[in-house]
Amino acid sequence: MVIGIGADEAGFALKKILIEDLQKRGLDVRDFGCFDESPVDYPDIGFAVAKAVQEGTLDRGILVCGTGIGMCIAANKVHGVSAALCHDVYSAGKARTSNNAQIITLGARVVGPELAKIIVERFLESDFSGGNSARKVGKITSFEDSAV
Repeated sequence: MVIGIGADEAGFALKKILIEDLQKRGLDVRDFGCFDESPVDYPDIGFAVAKAVQEGTLDRGILVCGTGIGMCIAANKVHGVSAALCHDVYSAGKARTSNNAQIITLGARVVGPELAKIIVERFLESDFSGGNSARKVGKITSFEDSAV
């Protein structure tokens, strides 16, 4: 599985911790920045990761900013991509199993590093379950496609 990860300056430290953890688990991790704590515009990084997911270069994405909200909004602007803001393990699993989200966003000022690792692990180990959720996700996709 190829994982893309990106953060703004507020999420930089947590991003580094998550990269280390993902690499220890043997995952192929692509770092989209930022690469230090200098201020950056989070939409640029969110768009880059979401575009790579859209193009199929990445299997999943992880985006980190102060709250996770801005990155989530930015990633969801990329056609065909679904990002979910998750600050707990249950939501991370449901983001995949019920909503088929390809990207998770986290708030570095909201969750600590150990919880963030567990949230990401649940997100990555979960798969879309289909069933009744497939019909609902299909409605979202149809609406998105008709709005272009």
